[in-house]
Amino acid sequence: MMKYILVTGGVISGIGKGIIASSVGTILKSCGLHVTAIKIDPYINIDAGTFSPYEHGEVFVLDDGGEVDLDLGNYERFLDIRLTRDNNLTTGKIYQSVINKERRGDYLGKTVQVVPHITDAIQEWVMKQAKVPVEDDDVEPQVCVIELGGTVGDIESMPFIEAFRQFQFKVKRENFCNIHVSLIPQPSATGEQKTKPTQNSVRELRGLGLSPDLIMCRCSTALENSVKEKISMFCHVEPEQVICVHDVSSIYRVPLLLENQGVVGYLSRRLNMPIEARPRKMLTKWKEMSDRSDRLLEHCSIALVGKYTKFSDSYASVIKALEHSALAISHKLEVKYIDSAFLEPSTLQEEPVKYHEAWQKLCSADGILVPGGFGVRGTEGKIHAINWARMQKKPFLGVCLGMQLAVCEFARNTLDGQTPTRLNLTQNQSIPW
Repeated sequence: MMKYILVTGGVISGIGKGIIASSVGTILKSCGLHVTAIKIDPYINIDAGTFSPYEHGEVFVLDDGGEVDLDLGNYERFLDIRLTRDNNLTTGKIYQSVINKERRGDYLGKTVQVVPHITDAIQEWVMKQAKVPVEDDDVEPQVCVIELGGTVGDIESMPFIEAFRQFQFKVKRENFCNIHVSLIPQPSATGEQKTKPTQNSVRELRGLGLSPDLIMCRCSTALENSVKEKISMFCHVEPEQVICVHDVSSIYRVPLLLENQGVVGYLSRRLNMPIEARPRKMLTKWKEMSDRSDRLLEHCSIALVGKYTKFSDSYASVIKALEHSALAISHKLEVKYIDSAFLEPSTLQEEPVKYHEAWQKLCSADGILVPGGFGVRGTEGKIHAINWARMQKKPFLGVCLGMQLAVCEFARNTLDGQTPTRLNLTQNQSIPW
């Protein structure tokens, strides 16, 4: 029987549900179980393909061409699986599916409502997608980790919360559990870990019909025993069900953090999962990788010159590729984010401090990377960075538009004006070579 693990979040969004969901899947997979993952995004967009990089960061593209939330990239990397577009469920997809059925007459003239039609569609989607093989051996998964995006209490999440309230009875208690991720703030003035936001978040979740089996507490430092006992008392769980997920040196240490606190043992008992007592080579290798990342001594700095550098998730795939490459050659990576517009001569007149700071970062880097982009803004700054890298013989990598601008820079500065053509950036925008 399929086991379902729902990961919800409280207090704030962006609390780390994606990494925790990936980590839970990782430690279960290390026990020999076949694990899949579903990400639910309660926005009305059909998918993430049209999002601005400032909204949700970079779009992650799956093997089947699906444009999805970047959390699915974490699932694929942590669990070594291949997902499809249907592993990302949005409000837009559900409503589109239900409205299409209504137009075809599938509901036989009934009044189509959020309950039961939308909630039933959510449950059917999850149950169907959970059975789709995600590994090369085409074995049906045994465990499905479901991350519900947003925060408990958001109006957008209500249909999904209601759907899973019903779902827990449909699949029976021994096949469904809820992990709730909450924030434990620690004001700098007192240094005291506060539990009230978590208490309120769990109370609201219970009021909506879901009871958390594990409360994972995001905090800056390790959770104090007295705080853990307080959460246990007020949130109606045992102390072993309160898990500390404090800040660590690398996200790859989170599975080890959960493993050390007995999460696998609890889930195996709670969901009656047959976990064999055997050496877990996957987790051993995971620990070796995490330890190696903490022992790196050699330093390497890369200047990332782009338009969306205020939000690092805008270049998530590039950053991950750099991190993996640096680890492979035993170097500690430092990424210097540079807004390409600040490298342009016009900035020198308007904001000279930002101009000089940007160039100082660029000149002190060991290598330069110009990723993809769109539109004219900041393009000249990228070309200036590329020109500097070529003239100073600095290691350079251009990706997508970055590569095209490298060709443009070379043509502009070495071909003596023999190429009068222009590089078209959009239908109505271009720059001269």
